[in-house]
Amino acid sequence: MRVLIVDDHPIVASGCRALMADDAELVILDAPNAETGLEVFLAERPDVSVLDINLPGVSGFELAKRMLAREACARIIMFSMNEDPIFAARAIECGARGYVSKSGDPADLVSAIREVGDGRVFLPSAIAQSIAFARLTPTGNRLAKLTPREIEILRLLGTGKSLAEIAWMINASYKTIANNSSIIRQKLGVRTSSELVRFAIQSQLA
Repeated sequence: MRVLIVDDHPIVASGCRALMADDAELVILDAPNAETGLEVFLAERPDVSVLDINLPGVSGFELAKRMLAREACARIIMFSMNEDPIFAARAIECGARGYVSKSGDPADLVSAIREVGDGRVFLPSAIAQSIAFARLTPTGNRLAKLTPREIEILRLLGTGKSLAEIAWMINASYKTIANNSSIIRQKLGVRTSSELVRFAIQSQLA
């Protein structure tokens, strides 16, 4: 099984290799950003792709969208420092078949790769329960109001990108991004772009 790890921290790819060193059937490929990750994905056609959400440039959400546009049956696992179940839910909406927290048990990543590689899905039990209960009870998490694309725009705003830069990065028109930014402000109950940036940083998106 060939596994693509897309993460801008070399230690993560090294850690994944170490975790799976005992399995001779696993071959680890890696890429440091979404652009290179898509190139490797198209050239190597890995069995499973593990994508960090907070990549430099566009996020793992956007990369997953681009991968699935090129190969609808791509098997994708989202990998993030953020344990908020909202991110796991949005990852599933994007078409990912698994979600693993970097701060969780390292064995979860190995399990996720094997499960997703075999055509199944994987969520750590704690995250799965959080998602299930979030659907049954009201949530105070304002990020829950945003779509994956809106979270992507908010994240890029938090990194200091202008609306024009975001439009270019995610292949959208300036008018579309400006309208989305206005909708995001309304959903989050903030009035200015600087408040959006502050919210993105406080939510650990940037």
